[in-house]
Amino acid sequence: MSSEPSSQSLAGNTVPALDTPDAGAATAVPASAGVVVARGTLYFFLVICALSLGASFMLWQKLSNIQEQLARQSADAGTNAIEARALARQAQELARETAARQALTETRLGEVALQRSQLEELIQGLSRSRDENLLADIESALRLAQQQVQLTSSAEPLLAALRSADQRLERSGQPRLSRVRAAIARDIDRIKVSSVSDVPGLLVKLDEVARLVDELPLANAVASGVLPAPARKQPAAAVRWWERAWNDIREEARNLVRVSRIDQPEAVLVAPDQAFFLRENLKLKLLNARLGLLARQTDSARADVAAAAAALRKYFDPGARRTQAAASLLQQVQSQLRAVELPRIDETLAALVTAAAGR
Repeated sequence: MSSEPSSQSLAGNTVPALDTPDAGAATAVPASAGVVVARGTLYFFLVICALSLGASFMLWQKLSNIQEQLARQSADAGTNAIEARALARQAQELARETAARQALTETRLGEVALQRSQLEELIQGLSRSRDENLLADIESALRLAQQQVQLTSSAEPLLAALRSADQRLERSGQPRLSRVRAAIARDIDRIKVSSVSDVPGLLVKLDEVARLVDELPLANAVASGVLPAPARKQPAAAVRWWERAWNDIREEARNLVRVSRIDQPEAVLVAPDQAFFLRENLKLKLLNARLGLLARQTDSARADVAAAAAALRKYFDPGARRTQAAASLLQQVQSQLRAVELPRIDETLAALVTAAAGR
């Protein structure tokens, strides 16, 4: 190192050298250190700039790639959108065609369902099973027999119809109809033990009473003359004239005064000309009873018979044999009318309805 004054440049600046050796030795080290620091800083900035340029170049390339990718995606999206619109139009057209076909199919399906229901009804009407026909025939026969019972007041038509129905069910051999047969058997037993009036016999008895009305003696009627027992036993030629005259006088005297017991005051007040209307009124009551019996009006017939019996006891002689016979006939008619009860077969009809319904 020389001690001569010299000058050095640092970053384009001229630094004068000091003349003293101590000063030159003191400033030499700091100057070189500053140069090193400045160079390090410069290199650092250069490195930073280089890194920045590299990063910027990489970012530019990445952005370019992204732009290219976005451009491709945008183009693809546009293409997809065009295809989607085309597919949407095709889908709309297909949906309209499908809706039209579905409407046509539903219409045809409704027509087919209607035709099927009509065909089923027709088949069901034409092809009823044998059991259903059998049950329908039996029910019709039993209802007809019930009407005959109401008209004739006789249980024989109903019994015959029930027996015929039981035989037909037995020949069918269907186990599900066993309940119907059991109901028929119970109704047959019930009808056999029930009492049914004999309408023809009752009519005969009423006609007999009506025939006896004209011959019934009234309670206040005068008794006809009767010869004494000894005179009746003797022949007419054997009776002396004075005995015959005495008997006539005695009978005439006996008829002048008559003593009898009459419990009904109205019977005493019946005049001879009113007896005709009394008998006709009794005949009308019997005729009304007869009509009520024929019309199956049991209550009305019973009331008319009771009124006729009361009039018979009230106005006619209860001790006369004809009156007793008429009263006996009316009593028999009343007792038979009380027992009148037409048989019913409700259990059999209910069993038929249940079997026809398939339950």
